[in-house]
Formats: sequence, structure tokens, C-alpha cells
Amino acid sequence: MTKISLLASGLLIGLSMLSSCNNADTSKTTVDKEVKATAVDTAVYFNLRPKLEKEYGYSHAVKIGDDLKISGAVSMDDNGVIVAPGNMEQQMKNCYSDLEKILTHYGYTYDDVVAENIYTTNMDEFIKVSGFRNSIYKKQFPTGTWLEVKGLAVKGQLIEIDMEAHKSK
Repeated sequence: MTKISLLASGLLIGLSMLSSCNNADTSKTTVDKEVKATAVDTAVYFNLRPKLEKEYGYSHAVKIGDDLKISGAVSMDDNGVIVAPGNMEQQMKNCYSDLEKILTHYGYTYDDVVAENIYTTNMDEFIKVSGFRNSIYKKQFPTGTWLEVKGLAVKGQLIEIDMEAHKSK
């Protein structure tokens, strides 16, 4: 072997040894952190309409630590019947009413919402009535996405809103 080859081989072996030592320490620390996080952060589920949610196969909300994830709210009653068919503004208000019930259940408000996604079958109509959101988000609007979709889960639903909230201690 040439001197350059020997030097390069020695350098690679040395770096490899340093890397191995470093990884051993890091993985132990990572494992310790993961175990602690799992032990502290237990998922707490919430069902707004237990019978319907069981039929459709979902939970309406889950809280893990300080984070709250809420499934899409739609304008329906406890029997799954659309409320305010054909009326985008009222369906939107009904969605926000259900979302507020869930936020309140966990001790959150709209000020804690960090992400909101809106799905609608008629974007033009939604935009006409979207000013209602100004009465909900008084402090700061959350991040989010607005999407026009071909359809929602139940025929006649015009809008569905999901959100995520975070509350720091």
C-alpha cells in the first residue's frame, strides 16, 4: 500500500471509531427520552357522538400531552341527519359549535387552535360566508388549508372542519 492509502485507511478507521462512540451515547439518551415521553403522554380520546363515531370508525378527538387533534366536524345531529341542508353559513356555524364543545371539554379555546383545515363542496359559497371566522378567531388566525372537494362523507354535507390545538403549561 502507498503512504496515502495507509493514511486514508487510518483516517477512516479513526472516524469510524469516533462515530461508534458517539452513536452509543446518543442512542441511550434517545431511548431514555422516548421511555419518559411514553410514560407521561397518554392519549385521551373523546367522542362527541359515540354511536355515530363507532359506526363510522373514528374518535372525534384525541389529546396527547398539550396537543389536541380534532377530526372533521360536520353539520349533523346525534342521529346522523344533516342539519341545515343547502345552507353553507348555518352548516359552518354548526361545525364551529361542535368544535367549541370539544375544545371546551379539554379546557381549550379558539385562541389555542394552531391549525384548521376546511373542506367544502362549494368554495365560492364558503368564501362568501367565511367572515364568520372573524368572530371566532379574535386573537390570531391559525394556519390551515381550504380545499374544495367533490363530496364529503354524507350526501348534503357542504363543509367539514378539522383542527389542532396546543396549550402550553
